[in-house]
Amino acid sequence: MRILIPLIAVALLSGCSTLKFWEDDEVDELAPAELVDFTEEVRVEKLWSRGVGGQDQLYSSLRPALLDNVIYAANDSGKVVAINASNGKVLWKEDVDQDISGGVGVGGDLVLVADIEGRIFALDRNSGDLRWKTNIKREVLSAPASNGDEVVVQTLDGFLVGLNGNNGGELWRYRADIPSLTLRAPTSPLITGNTVIAGFANGKLVALNTASGALLWENRVALPKGRSELERMVDIAGSPIIEGDMVYVTSYHGRAAAVTRGTGRSIWYQDLSSVQQPGYGMDQLYITQDNDEVKALRATSGQVLWSNVQMTYRQLSAPGYAGGYVAVGDAEGYLHVLSANDGRMVGRKKVDGSGVSAPILSDGRVVYVFDNDGDITAFTFKAK
Repeated sequence: MRILIPLIAVALLSGCSTLKFWEDDEVDELAPAELVDFTEEVRVEKLWSRGVGGQDQLYSSLRPALLDNVIYAANDSGKVVAINASNGKVLWKEDVDQDISGGVGVGGDLVLVADIEGRIFALDRNSGDLRWKTNIKREVLSAPASNGDEVVVQTLDGFLVGLNGNNGGELWRYRADIPSLTLRAPTSPLITGNTVIAGFANGKLVALNTASGALLWENRVALPKGRSELERMVDIAGSPIIEGDMVYVTSYHGRAAAVTRGTGRSIWYQDLSSVQQPGYGMDQLYITQDNDEVKALRATSGQVLWSNVQMTYRQLSAPGYAGGYVAVGDAEGYLHVLSANDGRMVGRKKVDGSGVSAPILSDGRVVYVFDNDGDITAFTFKAK
């Protein structure tokens, strides 16, 4: 049975500083870092903004997806939209008439979302029309993935479920052995070709055949350490990413890792703890750690290139890279811009007071920020 992480642990992960039952000195120690003064070197320019609708903070997994210059987004009440990434124009919108908890996934000609009870909705990528729906009857917080032929859904209790992309019929199930105490994390699977790659709460990264569910390889990214169950948590809570022939992934209480896509062979490990998916750019990996320290690692070796500690405990989002800069959002709604070369702060913009929880989307030139009030805003960075 999946047990949710205790409130105090959730607060530690998110940088919360308002737990009333803590002593004052403990609260102060985890207080969000004050905004620092810096020489502004970059103008953060707004290109457009479009409202989608807010999301329940329990379900902050409704991050948008970007593919072929179209953004696919959803709110928790069931509205799904496709937006032109160049100008913010809505291409289509659809309402699945269910509270959504997992999404948005896109692959082939499908856009996919899920609800908390395991209902999966597949929409036509071009029109938004409902193609099919099915129920896998397990709790889902993550975005389903698809290559068009198959759809793969990851559940909170350690299952991967393979579905037929044409009609939603079940093809296979894979179950990982997971510990009793895990994070309530919206870890999403990743499909490349006919391979699905997924991380689990036991610290393992696995690859399966999308058609059959056969195990292709597995890699132990993190090993449990410590005496208590809390200390031994090694969840892969941030979704893996693929760049070229490499898969990059982070883990809680564990390591960041680079493994080969085809065989799962380890290229490097780096000790750190993160519950966010990494960002990538300039042959570097950008990671938001649990204490909201931002690190850059060399993608080929895992060497730490720089670290920024100016935003600790500000509840940062996963980072995005664009045009030589790294962007992260925080719980107060600020977008912080760092130099990808050395990590120094070069720009800042207040996006929305509701905060930014979703990972920063990027096409390499523009970043797209989905704030907690449900607005998607496109920004570009211009050197002064």
